[in-house]
Amino acid sequence: MQQLTMLITAEGKWVLPDSEEFFAALGDPNPDYDAVGFAVRNLGFIKFQVLDRIVTEIDLHPRNVDPRALLALEKLLDEAGTKLFRIQYLEAEWHSEILPSAEHTLARLRELCAPVFEPPPPTDRFQASPLDPKHLFGAYADQSGDLGLLARKWRVSFGQYDDSLISFAVQMGLIDRLMIAEVSHDREDPVFRFLGNGFSFLDQNFRFRGVGQRLQDFPDKAYGQWLADFYKAVASSGQPRYDIVSATITGAANPKPYSTHYERLLLPWRTGPNGTLVSLLSKKVSASPASASANVVGAGLAPTKSAKSS
Repeated sequence: MQQLTMLITAEGKWVLPDSEEFFAALGDPNPDYDAVGFAVRNLGFIKFQVLDRIVTEIDLHPRNVDPRALLALEKLLDEAGTKLFRIQYLEAEWHSEILPSAEHTLARLRELCAPVFEPPPPTDRFQASPLDPKHLFGAYADQSGDLGLLARKWRVSFGQYDDSLISFAVQMGLIDRLMIAEVSHDREDPVFRFLGNGFSFLDQNFRFRGVGQRLQDFPDKAYGQWLADFYKAVASSGQPRYDIVSATITGAANPKPYSTHYERLLLPWRTGPNGTLVSLLSKKVSASPASASANVVGAGLAPTKSAKSS
């Protein structure tokens, strides 16, 4: 099989090396250097090579890759027709990984190219102490209970949403503590698409009419905005978020402020090019965030070290 080499520009257009279209995208009609390497390292291009009937090779600098370029690559990844995929990516130095399928390669590319998670800052009433979501998939998954079940469902689905999510939640007894919101590319505000019946701090009227409403329309507007910012950050990063949360919520079913501590998992589910669904599954904990986090650490689930995530 003849070797095929193509490039994806930052705008998501496919061009051939040494073509006029490539040089125009490069901004240099007569380069006297490694133009392809320069474009990959500095301009966010992706190099795509089908080396033989066995291996497809993908070169990129993840921090420079535009979402449009990644989407263009995703559309043709399944059509490569090879058995193995090699990703070569630049961080402080070049790294190389071999993956066994287009699905695994796509998941890894999304992980590499995900934006840095920028959570909303804590307030006097709302605080989120982050835990490492990788523990929900690893050696301690059997200790993670309901949240681990949904985390593994997300992983085996490669983060792709379909109707089996709801039936899975019903079957596993998770449905009452599940919220789902849509984060659309053409709409600034996330919108509720599902509200479980187990959120007792919400009055029955809102649980009935809340679907289709913005998260900012939550009875406690400040809490709704804080929650919406987390949903948007998870959708943007494409990565799970696992926290111990402390919140004092007003405007709920109980006229007095409602204080709660809960363990929370946020997961992004791809639905197509127009947006992302973000699910929230929660479980109450009886302790404060500090002691609850300590209990989770005692079970082997370490908190993350990022100061920005606290």
